[in-house]
Amino acid sequence: MIPAYPLQWPAGWPRTPAMQQRYGKFGSKKGAATRVTDITVAEATQRVLGELGRMGVDREDVVISTNLMLRLDGLPRSAQAAPRDAGAAVYWQTPAGARRVMAIDQYYKVEENLAAIAATLDAMRAIERHGGAQILDRAFTGFTALPAPGGRRTWRDVFEVPEGWIVCLADVKDRYRRLARERHPDRPNGSNAAMSELNVALAEAEDELK
Repeated sequence: MIPAYPLQWPAGWPRTPAMQQRYGKFGSKKGAATRVTDITVAEATQRVLGELGRMGVDREDVVISTNLMLRLDGLPRSAQAAPRDAGAAVYWQTPAGARRVMAIDQYYKVEENLAAIAATLDAMRAIERHGGAQILDRAFTGFTALPAPGGRRTWRDVFEVPEGWIVCLADVKDRYRRLARERHPDRPNGSNAAMSELNVALAEAEDELK
């Protein structure tokens, strides 16, 4: 089962460098004067679910994975501090049983990345609306999800901290920096998957230790 929290970035997908991230322009119209305001987490989530619903995907077959804590229904909760890693990944299963994933981290806010996923899904659905069902299916081949990871490692496993040992957050961050130099995708033995695991582990350690 893909976790909705913390963010489960799809293996092999490149991450956007921090210096290339930007603010999005995904507004939401409010009131009679159609005043445009920043989109909320709840609105962006509903856009994603709406686009997938129009593809025939059942809500129970969708996992929205971010570093935002969850509501009781398993969806990202609004009104909380923005996480360090604002990426968003959406996993779903089609009515035919194919497992898909789409992930975006180009923007500074989780809600903007979710809105970008919804906009991308809408653009791809336009292919089908114009009679390109086969093209759409081929396009989505690149978004095939890997099987759900089994036995995902905890932050202690990733940073090689034995269970029960008392460590401070500064020690974990120091370990993170050293491992990041080895596992960054630009390094010979690094990869996006390894770097993503480090980022998730650091976020988990911060939540527990602070």
